[in-house]
Amino acid sequence: MSAEIYLCFPTPPELQPLLDGPGIVHCGNGLPEGLDAATRERVRIVVTNGIRGASAALMDCFPQLQLIASLGIGVDSIDLPAAKARGIAVTNTPGVIADDVADLAIAQLITLRRRSAEGESYLRSGQWPQGPFPLAHSATGIALGIVGLGAIGKAIAERATACRMVVRWHGPRPKPDAPWPYEADLHELARQSTALVVACSGGAATQHLISQSVLHALGPAGVLINIARGSVVDTQALVHALQSGGIAGAALDVYEQQPQVPAELLSLPNVRLTPHLGTATRETRGTMAQMVMQSVAAYQAGQPLLNRVV
Repeated sequence: MSAEIYLCFPTPPELQPLLDGPGIVHCGNGLPEGLDAATRERVRIVVTNGIRGASAALMDCFPQLQLIASLGIGVDSIDLPAAKARGIAVTNTPGVIADDVADLAIAQLITLRRRSAEGESYLRSGQWPQGPFPLAHSATGIALGIVGLGAIGKAIAERATACRMVVRWHGPRPKPDAPWPYEADLHELARQSTALVVACSGGAATQHLISQSVLHALGPAGVLINIARGSVVDTQALVHALQSGGIAGAALDVYEQQPQVPAELLSLPNVRLTPHLGTATRETRGTMAQMVMQSVAAYQAGQPLLNRVV
């Protein structure tokens, strides 16, 4: 008999085949409060995503848990030390999200610089006959700073280079094979940049990395794009910078307390907000779901796990 599965976030369409398969899948939204002890004892697999993650408390709900399969590349929301201590394998879905996330980052940057969303509102509200929309700013050739040069950061840099942007980047250490200049000082990168794109991992090491002082260095002509994790940006510092003219604008796809978005951000006209759309394409999510189901099938068959993190 197949090991029972607990799916700990609302079932997306791309994971429907998991529910339609031969195994027993219990669906929830967080901790399994509705499952009795006997059922939790039979669960061997937890399927989660990069936002929901898996806490030690969740792991403790399933005494026989052996696999956490995450629909996402980020594992900062999974308690990896707890999983390792309990002998629980963890898999994720790397190598498939970079292009979609990079596309969104560049699209948001161009939207901010060209004020295209505001232009559409101007047209729809009937103001165009009264006069032309104010001039915006070019995106071509600007100085672009990228925080984090992993797969997503590289994909952003490649697209920016095609737009003739001058790319520099910051991370924990240089990468000799990277063709773009490395800046060891994040504040200096911000000072040099017209736009700063956050593309690093989340977690304790990058908590509020984009601080008040970094935003001050970015300056009143600069814009911030965050397609990484909400925790990387100090939200209150960002709100203050936007309200005071400390920076020109921001585009955010992730938030510290998502899906809750601060009212101050919702009210600001110089902010573009999207509901975590970075990987939200049928193509990418379908591939990610296939990778999760492959991890589950490999475990069920006693085969080696691909994309194993722990």
